[in-house]
Amino acid sequence: MEKTKLVGKWFITLYGAPGEVKQTVQGTNVITTDGKSFLAGFLYSAAAAASTFTMKYVAIGSDSTGEAAANTALGTELNRVAGTVSQVAGAIYRVTATFASGIGTGNVYEYGLFSTATTGAGTIFSRDTEGLVTKGANDSLVVITEVTIS
Repeated sequence: MEKTKLVGKWFITLYGAPGEVKQTVQGTNVITTDGKSFLAGFLYSAAAAASTFTMKYVAIGSDSTGEAAANTALGTELNRVAGTVSQVAGAIYRVTATFASGIGTGNVYEYGLFSTATTGAGTIFSRDTEGLVTKGANDSLVVITEVTIS
C-alpha cells in the first residue's frame, strides 16, 4: 500500500531599499495535525459541494521555539498577510506572501500558513522556525511556502 505524504518548505528573502537582497533563509517545516484535518475536511467538502480553499494566509512571528505537529498557532505572531497561490509541477501547492515596508517589523523566527486573515485565528496548516531575520521598517520580506503532496 502506497502512503501519501505532505512535505512543507519555506523560502524567505529579506530586501532592503531599493531591492537589495539582505538575507535568504530556507527550511522545512512540520505539517500540523490541525492542518492535516483541515485538508481532509476540504477534500471531503469539495467532493460533497463547491468549496473554496482558504489556506493562503502567511504569518510571521518572533518566537524561536521549535515547531511541532501539535501547534495550533504561532508563538508570538507579528503580522499576517494574504498570499498569492500557485500550483507548481502538479503536486506542489505554493503560497507567496510579501510583508512590505512597515509591516511585520522586528525579529522574525517563525512562519505559519493559515486559513484566515485574522491574526491569532483560523487553522494553522504548517509552521516553521528558522534563524533570526531582522526586518527593519524600510525592509520588505518575501515568504514562500510550498506543500508537496507525494
